[in-house]
Amino acid sequence: MSLREKNRTLIQGLRFLRKTPLRCINHKKSMDDPLQLLNIEMAKCMSCELKNSRTQVVPGDYGLKRGICFIGEGPGKEEDLQGRPFVGRSGKLLDLMLQRIGISREEVSVLNIVKCRPPNNRAPLPLEMQVCGSSWLNRQLEILKPSIIVTLGSIPLRYFFPSKRISMVKGELLFLENGTPLFPLFHPAYILRNGSLAQEEYEKDFHKLSMVLSVLKKDTAPTKSANKEKQTSLLDFIP
Repeated sequence: MSLREKNRTLIQGLRFLRKTPLRCINHKKSMDDPLQLLNIEMAKCMSCELKNSRTQVVPGDYGLKRGICFIGEGPGKEEDLQGRPFVGRSGKLLDLMLQRIGISREEVSVLNIVKCRPPNNRAPLPLEMQVCGSSWLNRQLEILKPSIIVTLGSIPLRYFFPSKRISMVKGELLFLENGTPLFPLFHPAYILRNGSLAQEEYEKDFHKLSMVLSVLKKDTAPTKSANKEKQTSLLDFIP
């Protein structure tokens, strides 16, 4: 390429940049989002030993509505490679269950207790959950302010309720100290390991979740008129 051709290419590139100021505006807009700012901070985390086993930090997905927040335990192999939560077989089952109750994956937020893959897909250690939860998950929830949290598996349930057992409370409604409803479910991986009967039970629990979400929606909607008929409330889902 001659010097004249190089200069022509450079000038064309500069003209293109002048014609695309919106890219800078969009970037600035995303940088104003506290969740995106938190993601940038999270990507540099070196607070625990999981930094040594990760390919990248997996912050989570923030749904369009952000009111419904699913929480798992930590990224697996595929999540570690792709940088998104629940993208493997477990994620496909989660997507299917959401579709069955008329919700798209894009509508809900999906997070994990720990943001880095534990080595050999082992369960996160208590110290790892404490460090990652206090540093990142709690801050995400403070920003999201979800109307309901849905835990997937025993580990995220114990993060919020250390004495509860998933086998005893799955599909039941609990409440955090700040009043946020929490609905425990089995992890999709558990369902995949246990066959069609487990999946049938899973569908029933998701149907119950759908009923809870309907009640939440009614509770937050403005009332147009006084209705003396008995209305379903969240208390009806507490055993």
